[in-house]
Amino acid sequence: MRINSAKDLTVYQKAFELGKLAFELTLRFPREEIYALTSQLRRSSRSICLNLREAWAKRRYRAHFVSKLTDCDGESNETDTALDFALVHGYITEEDHRRAAGLCCEVGKMLGAMIQNPEPFLLADTM
Repeated sequence: MRINSAKDLTVYQKAFELGKLAFELTLRFPREEIYALTSQLRRSSRSICLNLREAWAKRRYRAHFVSKLTDCDGESNETDTALDFALVHGYITEEDHRRAAGLCCEVGKMLGAMIQNPEPFLLADTM
């Protein structure tokens, strides 16, 4: 399958799913968390996709591409930590945590593989 856009990447699709799930989960958070954990979880989970799109636009330059992928990985880890806090405080169930953290793990592994071997994603004239 030819990849025409970052949206065609499985990692993007999984990250997008994670962003949607994070939003749905935060709808149940208490009001006093709106400017704290709610905001953080929504921002970091969405930022994975946003940075993936930016990485895709910079794939002419290996170092820029890898740098943006590294930003994605950092946001994925932030999201995972925010999910841990949500679980500890009883804002989400064990099942919700397992599902969302599982997506974080999948996304992280995919990003790690891309960071370790970015060449298949780079534009031809950069190789």
